[in-house]
Amino acid sequence: MESELSVRDVLTNDYVGVSESDTVRSVVGLMREERASCVLVVRGANPVGIVTEWDVLGVVDDDQDPDATTVGDVMSSPVITFDPNRSLTDAADVMARENIRNVVVEDEDGVLGLVTQRDVIAAAGSFQATMTPLRSSDAALERNQDPAAEERATQSAAAASEELETRLVANGGDEYTTQGVCETCGSLADALWDSNGQLVCADCRTV
Repeated sequence: MESELSVRDVLTNDYVGVSESDTVRSVVGLMREERASCVLVVRGANPVGIVTEWDVLGVVDDDQDPDATTVGDVMSSPVITFDPNRSLTDAADVMARENIRNVVVEDEDGVLGLVTQRDVIAAAGSFQATMTPLRSSDAALERNQDPAAEERATQSAAAASEELETRLVANGGDEYTTQGVCETCGSLADALWDSNGQLVCADCRTV
């Protein structure tokens, strides 16, 4: 892919860090306060796990006491970490293959941030928007030699965007997951759609 995005280009620097001894209830409070879909579990400066909204729902579904259940009991571990220079396409491949929504980005100095499935989806849409005018300018220089250069460049940008999206889209179109929590109303939905950068349920999508 020409001018391929890297993990560094889309990572989220601001993330919520918790410890293994924190209770699930306290973590839920942090997630709601920070509007975060996941928290990074750290031991000192080292990432040792991730707790997502799905892990929290599992606690409720299993009738566990959130005050007595700790982060260490429910976290996904070990975490998958990426070097910041790794390609975003590669990240999308790993996330789809491993069925995960979040990966940790770190270098020799420590954790830099997180890349979420939402980051990849957003990047897929913005990539085409940023690449099209750039490639159009290149094509303008080539028009005398190749009148179809601009059209080919636009198609190339569109294909690059589609390549990123199809690694994560489960059901086609703009439906990105078979089940999840709507970011607008907070309800658990059978399917979510991307709407202005948020994953929303069918009811909120039509508002």
